[in-house]
Formats: sequence, C-alpha cells, structure tokens
Amino acid sequence: MVGITGLGGSGLDIDAIVGALVNAEKAPKEAQLKRLEDTSTTKFTALGTLKSALSEFQTALAGLNDIKLFENRTATSSNTSSLTATATKDALPGSYSIDVIRLASSSKVATASVAGSFSSGASDQTISVKLGASGDVTNVNITAGSDLASTRDQLNAALKEQGISANIVSNPSTGESRLVFSSTTTGAGNDVIVSGTGNLSALNADGSQALDSANPGSAGYITQATDAEFSIDGLVLNSSTNSVTGAIPEVTLELVAKTEAGKPLTVKVGEDTTAVTDNIKKFVDAYNKLITTSNKLTSVVSAGEGKEPVVGGLVGDSSVRNLLSAVRNELVDPSAQSGIRVLADMGISTQKDGTLAIDDDKLKVALENNFDDVGKFFTGDTGLTSRLDKSVDGFSKGGGVLEQRISGLQTTLDDITKQREDLNRRILSVQDRLYTQFNAMDALVSQLTQTSDRLTQSLEALPGFVKKDK
Repeated sequence: MVGITGLGGSGLDIDAIVGALVNAEKAPKEAQLKRLEDTSTTKFTALGTLKSALSEFQTALAGLNDIKLFENRTATSSNTSSLTATATKDALPGSYSIDVIRLASSSKVATASVAGSFSSGASDQTISVKLGASGDVTNVNITAGSDLASTRDQLNAALKEQGISANIVSNPSTGESRLVFSSTTTGAGNDVIVSGTGNLSALNADGSQALDSANPGSAGYITQATDAEFSIDGLVLNSSTNSVTGAIPEVTLELVAKTEAGKPLTVKVGEDTTAVTDNIKKFVDAYNKLITTSNKLTSVVSAGEGKEPVVGGLVGDSSVRNLLSAVRNELVDPSAQSGIRVLADMGISTQKDGTLAIDDDKLKVALENNFDDVGKFFTGDTGLTSRLDKSVDGFSKGGGVLEQRISGLQTTLDDITKQREDLNRRILSVQDRLYTQFNAMDALVSQLTQTSDRLTQSLEALPGFVKKDK
C-alpha cells in the first residue's frame, strides 16, 4: 500500500502505522478518564443543585423562626381616605368605631393692606413673630429702606426653622398689597401674631382676630389654628395634630379627612396574620423545592423503547436519603404544646409525592383562633423551624457533608485534568519513539534494497550468467 513512504522508499505508510499504534495506546486510558469525568461532573452539578435548594430551605426557616414576626400587630381602617392607623407590638386586639369631625388646622393670617410704595423706613426696624400669646418670639431685623418684597424675603430667611413663611398678595385694582403669614403648626392657641416697630407697625396682625368684613383691607386670620376633633366609640376627643397618639394605647391614628355624618369608619387592631401567612407559604414552597429537587436527582425515568433511561445524578446516593430522612422525622414529630401540635392542625398536609399542600381556609382559622400557639410551634429552640435547621445543618454548613463531597469531586476533576496532561505527554513520547524506530527501520530497508540492487547488477555482469525471466 503506497502512502506517505519512509525515508528510503520502503513503501510503508509510517504516519498511518504510528497513528494507529498511538491511538491504540491512548484510547483505553482516554475512555476511562472520560467516563470518570462524566460521572464526577454529573454528581458535582447534582450536589450543587441540592445544596442550593437546601440553602433556600434554611433561609425560609430563618424567616419563619422570628418571634418578632408573631409580635407584630396591625391596625386596619375601613376608610383609608379619612383615616389610616398603625400599631406597635404591645397594642391589644380590638375594634373601634371612629368619626373624624374636624381636622387640626394651622394659622394663616393677613396683614393690613399697604401701598405699593411701602418702605420699612430710613433706619433698621424689627418685626416680632410668635405662635400664640405665650409662644416663643422671633425678632427679625429688617434693614432700612426695605420694600415689601425685601421685607418678605428677610422674614422667610429668619422664620424658616419655625415653620412660618410669608408671601405677598396684591390687589390689582388698587395697587395695594399685604403679607400673608402661614404656619405649619396645628392646634388651638398656635395662631400667628405679628408686631413691628416704626413703619413696620403697619404690618401688625393678630391670628386670633377675624378679618373685618366691613373693612376689606384690615388685618386678621384667614384660617385659625384649631384642634382636630374626632370620636372613638361615641366619645368626643381632641388633638392638636392630625397624627393622634395615646387615644388608643400603642396605636397611632392619622386623620386624613372628615367622615360623612352618620357613617363612622372602623379600625381593627389585631395580629399580623398576613405576614405570618406569607412566611409559612415561603417555608412550604422552599420545602417543596427541596423535595422535588431531591426526587429529580434520584429518579430513573424511562426514555422510551430502545432508549437509555434518564438517570438522576444522585441515584442511590446515601447523603440524599439521610438528609430527607432527617427532615421528615422532624416534620412529623408532634409538638409538646396544646392547640397546635402538628402541621395538619394548620391545614398543612403531605402529598403522595412527598411535598406539602396548604388548605388556606384551615390556616386562616388556625391563625385567627390560635395565633400564639402557631408562633410557639414554629419558633424558639424547640420549635419546628429550629429543629429542622439543626437536622440539615450538618449537610449544608461549611465543611459539612455536601461541601466535603463537592470538594472531593472537584479534586477528582482536577486530577483528571492532570492525568490527561500526563497522558498527552506520554503519548507524545511514544509517538516520537515510534517515529524514530520506524524511520530507522525504513532507512535500513532502503539500504538493504540498494545493496540488493548492486549485487544483482554485479551478478548480471559475470560471464555465463543466465538471467531468468521474472
């Protein structure tokens, strides 16, 4: 067979021969490494998936094993456009009928009208501003020659921290203007009172005095500071602000708008069952994910006639069996308390595939009637979530079962890479040796052929030599 011949033209296809011998040397070890790599990679990936599902499960356990979750209280209003409410953990459950009769208001007062040519005078003058007759006084120095706009600006700069602002309102028909002072402080007795010296006395205003309807340019209040008025279960109460604390212990009421006459709203104070329900559902979802992940990783599924079955990466794995056994043992172990002893008491049951299902109606009833018992069942050192966490901690923690196995598989994969590198180096050495041997053989055959040819020629030259036909 003529191919790539040797050095002396032996006619041997040395490349093909060496290639075949090298492949025969390499193939068994390469196949062994490939099988080991595939098996290790499959288990490595499967253990990582299981560890991730277990981590999510523990996160859900931690969220449910929080006593503060069961201490939270809610305050719900039947009419949030008129009132909203919040409650602390110490609020007692109850229901209250509330009417918002009047919101607390702040003071807005107008000075008397002054001419458009108004000036504070030839020397510096002072305007004093306070809230109520006994309120703290803020004295504002107004520089000489200030017009009404400049006076306003100096007042605003000085009164900003007191929550008082001034603006100008002008009458286009007369050219006269006045300052309007607005306060953010609500409650009776917090009316703005303004008094000035010199020309600034024209800006005096008393927020407790009404505007004179007979004298449109006079000073007086536009709105007077008043207390909020509301009733709880028919009892009329007052508050200087619209944020009411103390009327119901540990409950804050935010008054937003008046209620319609004869249509009180209802505020209910109770346990925060919504947050607890959400965390219980997260726990069930995380548990179900752990179970479905484990089932998938340990299952053998038929792929059809004549096809290889689909085999999970952890079929027959003892770690998975031990993990699920530990979790299930704690899950069915009844609590020593009364009221709520097992998950079924809350409408949580186990399905045929090992997952959990929630009967929402039964869970709602359990939380409404046995809220504290539900909290004790899940939380604390002897609660279900703590026991479950301890049962899986040896598998999930740093240096635990899963991490050790993953680390061991990583070491195996690293070793496979090293073995491949060693194999490639050895095969290159074998290949070099074979080429050296075959090339030497080829050279020898070439030399022998040349010697044979010379001998034949010499013999043919001898007298009497008879050449035979080939």
